Amino acid sequence: MVNQQRLQPWQTVIAPYSMGYRQKLLSQLLERRLQEKLEPHGLTPFHWLVLCCLWEEDGLATSSIGEKLCQVGGTLTGVLDRMEERGLIERQRDLQDRRIWRIWLTEAGKQLETILPPIVTELREQALEGISNAERQRLSALLDLIIANLN
Repeated sequence: MVNQQRLQPWQTVIAPYSMGYRQKLLSQLLERRLQEKLEPHGLTPFHWLVLCCLWEEDGLATSSIGEKLCQVGGTLTGVLDRMEERGLIERQRDLQDRRIWRIWLTEAGKQLETILPPIVTELREQALEGISNAERQRLSALLDLIIANLN
């Protein structure tokens, strides 16, 4: 009881009550569930993120994918290696600047666009059950603001 009284002023910043701790827990739970959904397709959550970037704009430079995902090059390179080995993407040198590698979806990578989004949508709906559309939009805006504040 004495420790609880002493820690009371810090209750909102210490685990397991802090926003940061709960955000970390939420992130881990979502990643774990997403991994379970993607595993039958031989994919990881990171593969999903790269595929999303390429479905939006095929032929992105490796550095552009890294910027969009806020990822370090070494981590992304390994993921791209595995995706290329699986036949989901192919790398080609940029015709104007040979230092740049562009990442293109293969037919197999393109086909996943009809398969994976419904699976991930189902997971999102499970996570957001009981939250109205207005609350979802507000949550999204708040998350964007927090990210902007820390960038």
